Amino acid sequence: MDRHRSRRNKLHRAVKKAGAEALLVTNFTNVTYLTGFTGDDSYLLLHADGEVVLSDSRYTTQLGEECPGVDMHIRSQGTTMLEAIAKVVKSAKIGRLGLEAESITLALRDKLAEKLSKVELAPTCGLVEQLREVKDRDEIARLRKAVWQAEKAFGVLRATLRPEKTEKQVADELEHQMRLFGSRNRSFQSIVAAGSRAALPHAVPSDRRVGESDFILVDWGADEGLYRSDLTRVLVTGKISAKFERIYKLVLAAQAQAIAAIRPGAVCQDINRTARRVIAKAGFGRYFGHGLGHGLGLDIHEAPRLAAKIETALKPGMVVTVEPGVYLRGWGGVRIEDDVLVTRDGHEVLTHVPKKLEELIIR
Repeated sequence: MDRHRSRRNKLHRAVKKAGAEALLVTNFTNVTYLTGFTGDDSYLLLHADGEVVLSDSRYTTQLGEECPGVDMHIRSQGTTMLEAIAKVVKSAKIGRLGLEAESITLALRDKLAEKLSKVELAPTCGLVEQLREVKDRDEIARLRKAVWQAEKAFGVLRATLRPEKTEKQVADELEHQMRLFGSRNRSFQSIVAAGSRAALPHAVPSDRRVGESDFILVDWGADEGLYRSDLTRVLVTGKISAKFERIYKLVLAAQAQAIAAIRPGAVCQDINRTARRVIAKAGFGRYFGHGLGHGLGLDIHEAPRLAAKIETALKPGMVVTVEPGVYLRGWGGVRIEDDVLVTRDGHEVLTHVPKKLEELIIR
């Protein structure tokens, strides 16, 4: 069976279980996941008798090529998306319509309520996102490709890194290399932060020269066309101080223990606690201020999250980042991040960039 059809079948069951007769999918990424359509400005309506993509004439040919077999409603020029939705919902005789509460705007919801006065609008949360948590064989293959593209580009970065280059130049060159290795785009704005600026978990690359500091943090990933990778490494460009060595090895130990705990049935908050306990025991707990990791896929941040109060149990096919960090204002920060697949009997680390301290020295 076509994998997109299989996903829609699963969603039909989830919609019915949620007590709705139909679901209007307004998250463009969810539309892609369910149909294979890679454009935007298009919604998907699932109802008892089938599914239909609501779009406009810009995408008629693309829809036919990317998701053959899915019905289309191409709104004419001068017809709004609101009018198109109302027409299709009425023709399908839907009495209770589920809405993606985390995606639909309040304005559209209110306009639909006015336009569809006889239809009950029911907010839903995470119906598609829960399906997206577990990756199939094709998705895992695409994630591996995104990892490969990111790693090959990083290898070029290491070989060409020079002290006179700025953070921004390094980031630009890294993203250029990912494209040369076949990526469509970067997964997110690459982070290159030298020395004290590495204390900013989401530092924006600046004109600071990397040679002005003893180390740089690089957080990057490739978008292979749909799926995204996410890695972080710290490169040593100068002298290794006792403080840097202590913090680096601490973060590495915390990551190793967390990765070792990943297996089917392991609970997200427990894995987060495993890494946090290592860092807290060394006296740096308050300097690790973000969650341990997040799911990866069509979006760079997906469910499940490895964080406090997340009681999700891991399942085979889930892919998560593991990225503990310690950040000291005025000194810098260390974060180490890998992408990890949950397997039937444990886990597989998909990323292979060296991370032993002696392997990260730029000579």
